[in-house]
Amino acid sequence: MVMVVVKVMEVVEVVMMVLWEMVVVGMVVLIVVVMMMVIVVVVMVLEMMVVVMVVVMVIVVVLVMLVMLFVVLVVMGLVMVVVMMMMVVVVMVVRMVMMMMAVMVVVVVMEVV
Repeated sequence: MVMVVVKVMEVVEVVMMVLWEMVVVGMVVLIVVVMMMVIVVVVMVLEMMVVVMVVVMVIVVVLVMLVMLFVVLVVMGLVMVVVMMMMVVVVMVVRMVMMMMAVMVVVVVMEVV
């Protein structure tokens, strides 16, 4: 009878050991799986961040390009206006000179006559 009890105790002990090992292994597997999930989530978040950064960079570049284009157009417009003004001034000066020359010629001709 005592032997049977001892044998049962040994069997129970072995079963408990196996169960304990299974629990430990299960815990380790669970921890590993959780870690993997966390890593995957972190990687996904980082990828999203990278995508967002790229999109923001592209938007900023486009905005900068547009601003630069606008500035260039404004500058070109100002230059064009200045050039037009210069042309007008030059034309006015040329006209004045021509008029003066004509007056001079007329005066000279009158004197000669």
